[in-house]
Amino acid sequence: MKKSIILGLLMLFSTVMAAQSEKYQLSSHILDVSKGVPASGVTIKLEKLEETTNTWIKVDEKVTDKNGRITDFLKENTSNLGIYKLTYFTKEYFKRNQTESFYPFIEVVFQITDNSHYHVPITLSAFGYATYRGN
Repeated sequence: MKKSIILGLLMLFSTVMAAQSEKYQLSSHILDVSKGVPASGVTIKLEKLEETTNTWIKVDEKVTDKNGRITDFLKENTSNLGIYKLTYFTKEYFKRNQTESFYPFIEVVFQITDNSHYHVPITLSAFGYATYRGN
């Protein structure tokens, strides 16, 4: 009986905690393919296109963690449909690593068309990059 009560309380607590955690619709990741490691400490700015005025509005700006990731762009509890731009400020990253580079920043423009999760990773080197829609 005592074990059942404790188990029930643990299940209730974990359900409440999961319900209270924020969920996000957009994430990004940078992998430095020249080194085979995540690119940590890179600032990424998120902007949304205001289509009526054709201007970019800043939404957020964050710095990649030790795994080269940002997992918390755009809370899921609102409609995020629209055209967005992620700007990866790579100049300082390469400067910190004493590496000459060609791209001081990289802009990736994409469109959110539904409520699913969007992951926009880039593979990066000093003289090239690639991007795709991840999951």
